[in-house]
Amino acid sequence: MNHMNRDEFFDKVHGCWMGKNIGGTLGAPMEGKPEINAVDFYLQDLKKGAVPNDDLDLQLVWFQAVKQYGLSRITPKVLAEYWISVVNGPWNEYGVGRTNLKMGLLPPLSGACNNERWKWSNGAWIRSEIWACLAPGDPDRAIEYAYMDACVDHAGDGIYAELFTAALESAAFVVSDLRTLIRIGLSKIPAECRTARCVSVAVAQHEAGKDWKAAREAVLRESADLGWFQAPANIGFTVIGLLYGGGDFGKSVCLAVNCGDDTDCTGATAGAVLGIIQGRKALPAKWTEPVGESIVNVCITPFMGAPKTLTDLATQVAEEAIHQGSGFLARAHGRALGVPPLTIGDGPTSITPALLARLPDSAAAAKIWARSPYVLDFEVPGLACAVDYIDGPQVSCGVEKKIKVRIGVDALLCLYEKVVSLEWRLPPGWSMPSGQRREVYLGSYDSRPEIPFTLVPGPMAEGFTFLELVVRENGRRAPTILAVPFQDRETVQYSHKEAIPIKI
Repeated sequence: MNHMNRDEFFDKVHGCWMGKNIGGTLGAPMEGKPEINAVDFYLQDLKKGAVPNDDLDLQLVWFQAVKQYGLSRITPKVLAEYWISVVNGPWNEYGVGRTNLKMGLLPPLSGACNNERWKWSNGAWIRSEIWACLAPGDPDRAIEYAYMDACVDHAGDGIYAELFTAALESAAFVVSDLRTLIRIGLSKIPAECRTARCVSVAVAQHEAGKDWKAAREAVLRESADLGWFQAPANIGFTVIGLLYGGGDFGKSVCLAVNCGDDTDCTGATAGAVLGIIQGRKALPAKWTEPVGESIVNVCITPFMGAPKTLTDLATQVAEEAIHQGSGFLARAHGRALGVPPLTIGDGPTSITPALLARLPDSAAAAKIWARSPYVLDFEVPGLACAVDYIDGPQVSCGVEKKIKVRIGVDALLCLYEKVVSLEWRLPPGWSMPSGQRREVYLGSYDSRPEIPFTLVPGPMAEGFTFLELVVRENGRRAPTILAVPFQDRETVQYSHKEAIPIKI
């Protein structure tokens, strides 16, 4: 049986959030500066405690969603609704993602579209701790939720970076060796992605006996074509802090920050990792006392129930993790992996070799890597329906656009075979030479055919339009009408300064 003592678990969760606040506060004054820093302690006057930290803010929003919905009902669209309602930070991918959502480009389109400059940036991996704390010792569960989170405003390496940190942090609840944790994190992202390459470069420099500055330069060379404020290099800097810090909390967060660039993020994540490994009680008073227990918001609208202190946050998160971990889905997940799931309660901590051996498996992660950023899922009673844009929802007037509709039965409601009709309603000037209507036979729960359509777009006065896709199950009078968004490639671009659509 895999079991963690309740008090030990709470101490690790508390250490996670304290480490997050410490590293974020330490790195805040240097954020965005590309040069090497030389800090060895806080630069600010911390008479009032920690400074505002969007890395922590956004996770309060996700935790509120979990409390209200439960982990089993969290989806990218649920998180997107919370984003629109509560997140007000305008910066970079945050603003682009929110504007996409308001235009009807729901996840994963909200992260992949109109976001070329920022989709690989740092806004996702900095908010991975909530998923690690809610899925301790289970990185495959943690990365599933990390994906749902990251695709709201990122794509590609912007997502892979959060898979890496979520997996590493989840495993840190049951593994203390940093090299092993890095290996587990790497197992959850494609070996050829830029994040993996930067991490591997940092590890290789450390193994070769090079100093941290040489490792930093090697990471910079590996990511030079990406520019600053991008996830691959900053994940590399975080790994440098962890490896060269050698388990010393203060040294590790300072080294991560001293690499430069997105310093509040690198310091905060390094602090969170060591906070999980070492626990709150082991963190040096030199670092904990100046920041205190307060949570200071910067990019969210205040909402009822938001924790005000780190102890309050840790208590609520730990209780939710214990509740979620005892549920049916967690037990079923453990059985599917062939190992007993981690339970939390009284009694000593005991982790089986079978669980530890399972941590670096890549099978579940590979399924996430295979997901297209251009598939939009829709809710249809008794059916699973999605529109695959193939290469995105942008279209040009008069230029053919190929799309696919995936339709299948809901596995939980597959009581009988079905015949479903699909019909597009097109605005004036639009056409489908291959026909606007198809009829599809669905004979089993694992059948999900792809029905191709060829669209010839017409004019789009506002730069965005929604085509109606009518889905009707034979025998039912009431159809489901889906609003499928398209964007005019020629007349709309985004102002990244304001993160709003503008006419060219």
